[in-house]
Amino acid sequence: MEFRLLGTVSITAEAGELPLGPAKRRSVLAALLLRANSVVPVDRLIDTVWAEDPPARARTVVQGHVSRLRALFEQGGADDYGVELATRSQAYELRMPDQLLDTHRFEELVQLAGHQKHPGDAVLMLREALALWRGPALTGTVASEPLLVAAQALEETRLVTVEQLAAAYGRLGEHTRAAAVLRAEAAANPLRESLTAALMLSLYRAGHQSDALDCYHRTRGLLADELGVDPGPALRAAYEAVLRGLPTAGPQTVAIAEGPDRGERSDRPAGTDGTAPTGEFTPSAAPHRGADTGPARTAGRPAVTGPGDAAEAAGHPGVPRPGTGVPAAEPPFTGAAIGPGLPRGGTPEWPAPDLLPRTPRGFLGRERELDELDAAVADARVAIVTGPAGVGKTALALQWAHLRAPRYPDGVLYADLRGFSTDEGLDTVDVLREFLHALGVPPGRVPESPTAAAALYRSLTEDRALLVVLDNVRAADRAGPLLPAGARSAAVVTSRLRLGGLVVSELARPVPLGVLGVDESAALLAAAVGADRVAAEPAAARLLASLCDGLPLALRVTAAQLAARPHWRLADLAAELADEQRRLALLSVGCAGPDGQGVAAALHLTVHGLPPEAARLFRQIGALPGPDLDRNAAAALLERPPAVAAEALERLCDAHLLTEYAPGRHTLHDLVRLYARGLRPDDEALLRLLDHYMVTAMAATKTAEPDDLPCCTLPEGARRPPATPHFAGRDAALLWYAAERDNLAAAVAAARAAGHHDRAWRLALLQWPYMLWNSHDGWVPLLESAVDSAAREDDPDAESRARALLGWLLTQDGRLREALVHLRLAPDLAARAGEPSSEATALVNLAIALDTTSGVTAESLAHTARAIALVQGGDDVITELLALEHRAQQLLAAGDPAGSLDCARRGLALDGDTVNGLLGVRHSMLTATMGAALLDLGEHAAAETALTLARELGLSHGYKETVQRADAELRRLRAAVGGVPGSA
Repeated sequence: MEFRLLGTVSITAEAGELPLGPAKRRSVLAALLLRANSVVPVDRLIDTVWAEDPPARARTVVQGHVSRLRALFEQGGADDYGVELATRSQAYELRMPDQLLDTHRFEELVQLAGHQKHPGDAVLMLREALALWRGPALTGTVASEPLLVAAQALEETRLVTVEQLAAAYGRLGEHTRAAAVLRAEAAANPLRESLTAALMLSLYRAGHQSDALDCYHRTRGLLADELGVDPGPALRAAYEAVLRGLPTAGPQTVAIAEGPDRGERSDRPAGTDGTAPTGEFTPSAAPHRGADTGPARTAGRPAVTGPGDAAEAAGHPGVPRPGTGVPAAEPPFTGAAIGPGLPRGGTPEWPAPDLLPRTPRGFLGRERELDELDAAVADARVAIVTGPAGVGKTALALQWAHLRAPRYPDGVLYADLRGFSTDEGLDTVDVLREFLHALGVPPGRVPESPTAAAALYRSLTEDRALLVVLDNVRAADRAGPLLPAGARSAAVVTSRLRLGGLVVSELARPVPLGVLGVDESAALLAAAVGADRVAAEPAAARLLASLCDGLPLALRVTAAQLAARPHWRLADLAAELADEQRRLALLSVGCAGPDGQGVAAALHLTVHGLPPEAARLFRQIGALPGPDLDRNAAAALLERPPAVAAEALERLCDAHLLTEYAPGRHTLHDLVRLYARGLRPDDEALLRLLDHYMVTAMAATKTAEPDDLPCCTLPEGARRPPATPHFAGRDAALLWYAAERDNLAAAVAAARAAGHHDRAWRLALLQWPYMLWNSHDGWVPLLESAVDSAAREDDPDAESRARALLGWLLTQDGRLREALVHLRLAPDLAARAGEPSSEATALVNLAIALDTTSGVTAESLAHTARAIALVQGGDDVITELLALEHRAQQLLAAGDPAGSLDCARRGLALDGDTVNGLLGVRHSMLTATMGAALLDLGEHAAAETALTLARELGLSHGYKETVQRADAELRRLRAAVGGVPGSA
């Protein structure tokens, strides 16, 4: 059972989320949870439930909600979790274990992070703490003063934690990650100076000094406009540090990771996961090492194959290996008895157990990860080796255990819990019994009760130096009772999941295991098929490594394929694997399906254990055309709210099927992507995703350029996604464009391939606000696709818009001949569609290209005059300003400063107040043109005023072209007056 306040107030039981009902009931629950294990008077609950004066029957209503909560608790099995809602006279008390409440887990993780010596460990804990937030705190409750105050306090702790996470990234030298963490929060809290100051310093240290200064100037303006104050000491100090170019600490060479792609990859080849290397290594069978597999671990300790062999050597024949079910004689014990014949402390007369399977064959390298395991065990005593299926977790854990076993003279215990098999895996109680047998407890004396068995295990391990290896663990509660109690003992756990519960309850240290680099992968192939064969085709070997995605399991299967085909060249198999339709089939051995061995079988077992929503999302991800997705895209694929999608994404990250490579952004490896595509998403998944991108892009365009008319409407039949992101301002909208650029380009290609041309041209054109500010960023192929899709839809206005924008971008790239081909067609297409705004835009862009080609001509002047006439006096202020601005520059270049001045003044009269976006940019350019015209007319003082204002406007809007032009004209003014401006 889990209680949540960090997001929508809710209760989750084993069967799913309990139906809490109305906001007032959620408010009662929130008030009780905020003071869990404390008495809460009914009067306080009444104040919480009613934002204004409560009704006369308020006490009865509260009692009714409490009664319903008790029924829900019973439905969720609250008694099993120690949860009780008790009545205390005129008050109530919600008794519960603290760890069931997400706010407690959040605070605990933050406190633990504060005690970490290594910033990488702090990052892991802070990220996990922030992942508990599923939206604004106390969502779904009444907006009463007590709850508003509590929500504000929780939000403050979240923001402080975000700043701490960024600081930890900074200590690691990961300044780009720090900036990514801070940027969205600073945009959402623009007046929080500490966030902006931290963001400035992160941007500066990441090499983005101009962006850091832009942050300062924007915040300074907001503080002045909104509060009438100047920046505080922290913000000023950050500004001075950036201006003065203060040195920063160099990055530490530390990797932070929680799965594949996070942190640095190993520099050396590795072994495999639990799957047998080349069909020989099967940890689940748990064979015992023979005496010939290695030297005895300590002086005087026999190298035995297991407790059975050890018993015979010690004179106790008939004692079986754990789990064999063979009757055994009861060995004698020494020490104070805690039960019939069982010792408390002391040294039992029983040989040290050794349950480790043999050393994995073909294990190469991984020295860095072995060192990390050393450090993790030394610091925390419990290490968790995490990573995706097939990455080599089992092999690493066994290799380390064999190397370090001499440090644990009281023995080594091993169990494969089979947490990722098609069945339920081994029960913890069964493993406990095997461990107790190995420690010398006769079968007849192992307690039947799981609680008593766990207590006996803790007692027997308290004073021993044991190493426990728990392989393929699915849940923290499966591993917890099996961990040794002694301070001299250690445990290594392997899992495809992150097992955050062990990090919290046991302070376990994660050791993420990533895929191999190309060189390490080639070395692993060479070890398996022969160095000569790999050396003869080094390029093909590197290609094979890339096609295997650096996954040791895939590499071993590839080696098996090559070994079975000695006449094949490496290039032959690489050509076969290059076919995405056959790659997963080739990367398997044995029978098809989950009982085989290979990448698909390993992934099948991982997906098999997912919660229903996460499993459905993984299937739908097969429709994903781009490289990554966020919670809103996931919500569209699932047709569920973003909070549900975020939970599903978290579960997929836990299983290492996805990687959260940046806050809120998730990606997956190529082999995982191919497997997901094979699961076949539903027929509407792609359309839902396209419509999500389209609706969100329309919202981003509206936020980035609120004064411009929409470039399109939704096509017929389009569906609105479950939620559309809210953009705090223009910068946030442009950041979304930047983050989604690759996804939007892939969405256009996928839409065209599926015949959805009505979506394709819209998804391309809706990116125009970002294109204007990044015009040299290779947009031509995308817009060529938009032109083709618009033509296929027989939509002349769409085709005109696409050709006009494409022509302008080609002009910016200096490809004038190509630009004119599109720009000469665009006006007629718009005229045929009866769209004057589109025609005017196309005419202005055509005039710009003609002026760039051969200077101002009568033809280009006629185009701008026609453009002005088309939109004059209408509601398209932006296009009218565009036409007036360019015509003013044309007239100035043609030697008509008076005409230019008239155009500029007409444009500036359209809207007296400059704003963000294109309206502000157009005003800045028109003001600069007005200043240049005044200068040509000899009105020096007025010119100086206009040019100075234009420069300020350019700076405030981040438009460098205006700043550069104003500076050039001011220099011309100085030359004209023979001194400093102002002397005229």
